[in-house]
Amino acid sequence: MPPVNSLQRRLGTTDAVIIGLGSMVGAGIFVALTPAAAAAGSWLLVGLALAGAVAYCNAMSSAWLAARYPQSGGTYVYGRERLGDFWGYLAGWSFVVGKTASCAAMALTVGFYVWPAYAHGVAVAAVVALTAVNYRGIQKSALLTRIIVSVVLAVLAAVVVIAATSGRADAEYLRLGDGTVLGVLQAAGLLFFAFAGYARIATLGEEVRDPTRTIPRAIPAALGLALAVYAAVAVTVLAVLGPDRLATAAAPLADAMRIAGAAGFEPVVRVGAAVAALGSLLSLILGVSRTTLAMARDHHLPAGLAVVHPRFAVPHRAEVAVGVVVALLAAVADLRGVIGFSSFAVLVYYAIANASAWTLGRRVVPALGLLGCVVLAVALPVQAVAAGVGVLMLGALIYAVRRVR
Repeated sequence: MPPVNSLQRRLGTTDAVIIGLGSMVGAGIFVALTPAAAAAGSWLLVGLALAGAVAYCNAMSSAWLAARYPQSGGTYVYGRERLGDFWGYLAGWSFVVGKTASCAAMALTVGFYVWPAYAHGVAVAAVVALTAVNYRGIQKSALLTRIIVSVVLAVLAAVVVIAATSGRADAEYLRLGDGTVLGVLQAAGLLFFAFAGYARIATLGEEVRDPTRTIPRAIPAALGLALAVYAAVAVTVLAVLGPDRLATAAAPLADAMRIAGAAGFEPVVRVGAAVAALGSLLSLILGVSRTTLAMARDHHLPAGLAVVHPRFAVPHRAEVAVGVVVALLAAVADLRGVIGFSSFAVLVYYAIANASAWTLGRRVVPALGLLGCVVLAVALPVQAVAAGVGVLMLGALIYAVRRVR
């Protein structure tokens, strides 16, 4: 039997890539395109490219760090080891709070696509079901994620083909019209919410076989695949709907199918959106529970959350605690407000990751990543920045009180 707080290395490279891809695809395509279009208009694709560039820097910094510190916790561990206890704690606090909000956003996406009139109830049910799947072990979660990613990619491929060949796509919509630097930066910050899924690979470092090779391969592979999918879908949907209609679309891919004359395919898109959001939610809960485990081991969170199930080899108490908090948040949260707040918290998390990677002797990529994270975080909507700063200050206050005691 493994030690009471030890996880087991069961995931290979393909499993790690699928978990990261499953987290990213669900978030980006079905959630973030609409608010990003509202911010940047026809400059949406420029914002997407900028978000991808910042994500690449963050991904490489995370990969280098994960190869050296193959433990559960991700940047919480890296910040603690490279910058000091406070910075590790702040990274972990940002991740747990921000990604808990992301979990609620994904759960609500499921609700709004499946049964809009009862979106919050469906969201809570989805959280309960996926928490139960995660409780049964990491291999069960990886298998379900494989199935989900296969379904989602098939649906997205069909959307791209139908939209591109419908005759309703207008290249004029892709021309850069009126826009502002702030709008592009806001769009990039909101779309960054979609790219953060590769962090799941790093936070599962203690459950990956041969992590010094697997993690540096899996992180850029998952990010590259997600960027290719985002670009193809964003271009076709923008060409069909136009920036104005996209900025107000509640379900942009479904609306694109209706405008393209394929209304019969709209229910399939809705099912695909729900499945994608479920995949993202599944891997998000995995990542948050592993960071919770790492923080509980260091007594930044209740020590009881560090216990690992003797049979399923998962941090079952942490997973249940995360599931309960996410279910409560999904019952009352507003979807768009959650995205902005989550983006701010995750950008802080990656800023600490880049600062940690700087201390490894690598300079250019971590410096660009750190600068990009700071700029995108500050450029987010004022409400998101204010909420994010408030939560960070609360976390710092809790840390200070603990140190004094």
